[in-house]
Order: sequence, then structure tokens, then C-alpha cells
Amino acid sequence: MSTLEPPYRIRTERLVLRCWDPQDAPRLKEAVDSSLDHLRPWMPWAAEEPQPLEQKAQLLRGFRADFDRGEDFVYGIFDREEADVVGGSGLHTRVGPDAFEIGYWIRGDRIGQGLATEAAAALTRVGLEACGAERIEIRVEPSNTRSAAIPRRLGFREEATLRRRLPGSGDGSGLRDVTIFALFRDELAGTPAAEVPVEAFDATGARVL
Repeated sequence: MSTLEPPYRIRTERLVLRCWDPQDAPRLKEAVDSSLDHLRPWMPWAAEEPQPLEQKAQLLRGFRADFDRGEDFVYGIFDREEADVVGGSGLHTRVGPDAFEIGYWIRGDRIGQGLATEAAAALTRVGLEACGAERIEIRVEPSNTRSAAIPRRLGFREEATLRRRLPGSGDGSGLRDVTIFALFRDELAGTPAAEVPVEAFDATGARVL
């Protein structure tokens, strides 16, 4: 799918995105537990929260194993000092060959600061420039206007709205519509996404972007 697998660590102006470690479980649990009212309308997994700390650690072991095997690439979003979990994101392989899907969430007390936009821009550059993907997708529920503004802000193009494709949010509302945004590698130059400063490092610490 790519010339290089996604890097393990990414730095932006305000954030560190890196592969999760089981030791991050307490900070992840705190970030999620404090943000449930914000997350539950949009994130189906939030319906299963709060989870015990041991379950969070097991979840992160699975994320790490998938990352190491090159199957899927889930990142924690941290502040630059890596003291706090700001949110989560990923370069997901579920949209087919030569492409990644970016998903993101930000803890409730940090929304409105442009952090999801900064993280999504960084992962867009990493996916297209460092990994050699041809296409990056972002998929959001049409009514989630805050989330849908991010790909538009970064220069993605809206391709389609598909009906009843997303899992329900856990409130019994059933399947939800999804709007698909995409950016191709040959479209990156000149977009706001291309202007975000990014440093990326592989598992050995060697810089790849």
C-alpha cells in the first residue's frame, strides 16, 4: 500500500502524535472519561465507556500490535511535553489499497483550539509524502459540522454523502449518513494541509519527514 509504513512519532507546532503504549492507559482513560458528553453523540465506541483501566491497557496493546504488524495505525495525540492525552487519531487502512482514512477525536476541554485540524493536517502530509499513499479520506457524519469543517479547511474535496453507512452512536438511532472528503497526492501542494510544519520519525528515531 505504501512505500514506507507510517512513522511511530510525529511532531507539530503544538502536538506529538505517536503510537500508543499500554502505559498511556491512565491518561487515555482520564481524557475519555472527562469527555463522554462530548464524544457519545459522534463516537460509537464511547457508548461502551467508561471502561476499567485494565481494559484500556488491553485496548492499547491491540493498537500497538496492529501498528507493529503494519495492519492499522492508531495514534495518541499528546501535548508537546507528552504530559496529557489531548485526543486520538489514526491512519486507517480500511479504505483500500494506496489510501488511508484519517479519524480524530479531541478531549472536551480542548475543543475549539484547532488541534484536530493540526493533527489531521500532519497525518495528511505523513500519509501522502512519507508513506506514498495516493489518497487520504476523511469521513464524517453530515450533522457533525465541527468535524466536517476540518477537511474543508485543509483543502479536501467533498465527494459524496452516503446514506445509512456509519454505525449507530449507541443511542438507538440506527445507521447514520456519512460524508466523504478526499485529497489526492497530486493535489496536496498549495493546500493549507501542506503548510503545516511536521517532523516524523520511524521506530528507530530516524527522521522520515
